[in-house]
Amino acid sequence: MAENLKIVVVGGVAAGPKAAARARRCDPQAEITVLEKGQFISYGACGLPYLIGGQVPDLKELLATPVGVMRNADFFRAVKGVTVLTGKEATAIDRANRLVKVRDLATSQEETYPYDRLVLATGAVPVRPPLPGISLKNVHVLRHPGDGLNILASLQENKPKRAVLIGTGAIGLEVAEALVDRGLEVTVVEAMDQVFPGWLDFEMGAILQRHIASKGVQVRTGERVSSFGGDEDGRLEVVYTDRGEYPADLAVLAIGVRPSVELARQAGLEIGQTGAIKVDSYLRTSDENIYAGGDCAEVYHRLLKRPVFISSGQIANVHGRIIGTNITGGKVAYQGMVGTGVAKVFEFTAGCTGLTEAVARKEGYDVITTLAPSPDHAHYYPGSKFVGLKMIADRSSGRVLGVQVVGPGDAAKRLDAAATAITMGATVSDLTQLNLGYAPPYSTAIDVLINAAWVMENKLTGLAQAVTPMEVQELTTKNEDFMLLDVRSPGEFQEVRLKHPKVFFMPLGKLREKAKEFPKDKRFIPFCKLSLRGYEAQKILQGMGFTNVQFMDGGWVQWPYELETGPPKGE
Repeated sequence: MAENLKIVVVGGVAAGPKAAARARRCDPQAEITVLEKGQFISYGACGLPYLIGGQVPDLKELLATPVGVMRNADFFRAVKGVTVLTGKEATAIDRANRLVKVRDLATSQEETYPYDRLVLATGAVPVRPPLPGISLKNVHVLRHPGDGLNILASLQENKPKRAVLIGTGAIGLEVAEALVDRGLEVTVVEAMDQVFPGWLDFEMGAILQRHIASKGVQVRTGERVSSFGGDEDGRLEVVYTDRGEYPADLAVLAIGVRPSVELARQAGLEIGQTGAIKVDSYLRTSDENIYAGGDCAEVYHRLLKRPVFISSGQIANVHGRIIGTNITGGKVAYQGMVGTGVAKVFEFTAGCTGLTEAVARKEGYDVITTLAPSPDHAHYYPGSKFVGLKMIADRSSGRVLGVQVVGPGDAAKRLDAAATAITMGATVSDLTQLNLGYAPPYSTAIDVLINAAWVMENKLTGLAQAVTPMEVQELTTKNEDFMLLDVRSPGEFQEVRLKHPKVFFMPLGKLREKAKEFPKDKRFIPFCKLSLRGYEAQKILQGMGFTNVQFMDGGWVQWPYELETGPPKGE
């Protein structure tokens, strides 16, 4: 009689528990052991910023199932039939004898665990550069529950008034919001020239940055932290950058993570060019009996057609399910991802899927883009808000390469639809005829995503000619002769305007009459709030014989530069 399959999983957060639970469902007789060096398992790490902000009242909420049952060792033993051992640090892998060597962190005792199949789900660790003063009290990272509890303790015991967040990815901005909600003065410092540099192109990041600043957050981009200064008791007092200094009682480093691969490296497993563990499409490492998934493993990118490193709880769970299937005799291939991410930043949603324009150009695509903000549902139904959207496509094939969203409206569902379309290789033409759900509380008759595809199709066919806000600024810098034609209503113009020397106000309803007086050889760039009327103005002027007309993408809603509010000066 064959012995039961011995499965050992190293790592108990996302990919590991999912692999163990899936393996149990596929093989009821397997002996499954999960080794976790920490004390917490299978927790919702992405909820930690909301624990700090108070939306999640207790850490237990992040450790429990939806019905309130704690996901601890007893739960996994009783419900999953899996042995989970915490406080167990895997120190080495004896591949020849199929043994995992382990140190019990409570007793320092050395132990060994035999395996037939080994799963590495060792995750990733926060980047902590060797900066002077980084070990001062109240300089934190946020990755594990203990980190969240440390920050909460600092807030309660030290009553900090000023915080500095280093990094403007999802964690940095989510924690910034949490600390503002706690009443702190917050400064965020970003080494790149914009917020969310990995997710958003410049103009989309600028819209988000404007919103963050409106919440009282001081945003410092293009600035690198150089050191931390403290008092005689070793407590943080100031954060120094290459351009200034910021008093702070609390700092949080959120500049990314790196894959935890030392165990794999010491075992002689192949490490990929990304620095993560190299795996094949079945998530096997270079040892056929060892699998790896989650944040420690490389991830295949469908558009780039190569492995990348990305930290994602969603991908970790997908990996875990595939691994659990394959280690018990299945053969499921991981087909890859398209780089989808989303975050709540104060009242805005910010997210991306596919490639940014910058990356698409770097990869050699013939790029065409559009900015197409739209209301998230019918304007006559209460609560309608705009969704700022950017679409990137390949001009020659029409394939959709990427979508970015920023705005207060319901952007996440548009992002998910775009991620699905990009995953399936959809073209702009495919998106123009999507049959999406429509009812006034949920959408306009032409959804945000479909509207963007229509605008893009008009560009691809030559029906619409547009310039980006950045091209407008470039024309201004070069002192080109053009008229930036604001075709909104007088009431709209009174509320908010572009702060730009070339703006000329001309309501759309009067354009046909007044344009007769315009010089035919001048360049005109019409725009409105969303640039639907800007496009209509382009067609009106072209119909009247004007030959140098392009509407401005995105309207004032997606104008990434300075705006002016209130009645115009002199009125």
